[in-house]
Amino acid sequence: MIYLLFEKYFSAGGLMLRMAGAALISFLIVVLLGPRVIRFLVRKKLGDRPEFDHADLNQLTRHKSNTPTMGGILIVLAILGSVLLFANLRIKYVLMGLLALVWLGAVGAVDDWIKLRYAAGAGTRDGFKSWEKILFQIGLAVLLAVAIRAYGSQSDIVDAANKVYNPAYSLYLPFKPTPIYLPALVYIVIVVLTMVGSSNAVNLTDGMDGLASGCTGIVAGVLLLLSWIVGVGAWARQFEMPLVAGAVEMTIFCASVLGACVGFLWYNAHPAQVFMGDTGSLPLGGLLGYIAVVTRQEVILLIAGGVFVMESVSVMLQVGYFKFTKRGGRQGKRIFRCAPLHHHFHLGGWAETKVVVRFWVMGLVFAALALATLKLR
Repeated sequence: MIYLLFEKYFSAGGLMLRMAGAALISFLIVVLLGPRVIRFLVRKKLGDRPEFDHADLNQLTRHKSNTPTMGGILIVLAILGSVLLFANLRIKYVLMGLLALVWLGAVGAVDDWIKLRYAAGAGTRDGFKSWEKILFQIGLAVLLAVAIRAYGSQSDIVDAANKVYNPAYSLYLPFKPTPIYLPALVYIVIVVLTMVGSSNAVNLTDGMDGLASGCTGIVAGVLLLLSWIVGVGAWARQFEMPLVAGAVEMTIFCASVLGACVGFLWYNAHPAQVFMGDTGSLPLGGLLGYIAVVTRQEVILLIAGGVFVMESVSVMLQVGYFKFTKRGGRQGKRIFRCAPLHHHFHLGGWAETKVVVRFWVMGLVFAALALATLKLR
């Protein structure tokens, strides 16, 4: 493990060098393994066959037919490899993050494999049912919530009023320097909502070439800075944020996610040679949620991940309004041309590349707003 060398020869474990190394190795793993994995997916006929309940959208996306999916395996391998090399594995937060990565990656991979083999005529079932995936996600989130509370109880902090708080039991708001104490059950519910919501939000956003990977990379950059701040005592005090022992290692996760997303864009940029599928989107979103929980920045994640929030809310509004207006045998109505939101703009005449780039721009704006809240405390 390269971390041991950094710990021996560099002060503070050479954190900046480790972050740079994790991002670079993660990027290289994706770029170098990409062609081989893409050829394997093509041989196995694991190609996407997008089908929507909108004829015009099916026409717009017909060129994506048979594009290899399950490319998210590249992202999972890249993050796993770089974290194992550069992170301090003695920190339990790191081990829990690896569990989240492998767990959600496995759920997404099995779902993609069954679904795509079924579409190719070699299976008997069209992937996991929605409730089955949610059940796996909730199970992981509850397990990690209990573990984070137990481990986080070792890192009490003192605020400006000399009041002691336990970061694992508290919720931190962007504009409020003192935290809100949470009962155990409420805390577990927040962890579940954060991780499951983030995982599914990235999954919903993964519908255009480069959209999910680009937006995830932006949010990972924000979380990297936040992990750095809450992991260093002087910075945590300066920004009136919790000092969470061991959370600084989340910077390695964030750097690995950032490197993997940039590397994946090499093959996923329009026109995409490969899609990440649930294999990539579920663990990426789950990791963002997990890092936000560890650093006690769940609310900041809502701001930084504004694009993901927009996508998720558009689906909930569309489905809810359609069901509401369908009562009494009436014809259901829609709010958007199609949901998630990126399809609405695509059907409105925007080119796919324009939708993606503009959503990236909005992602950068949301990221800037999230970081601006640090000074507003």
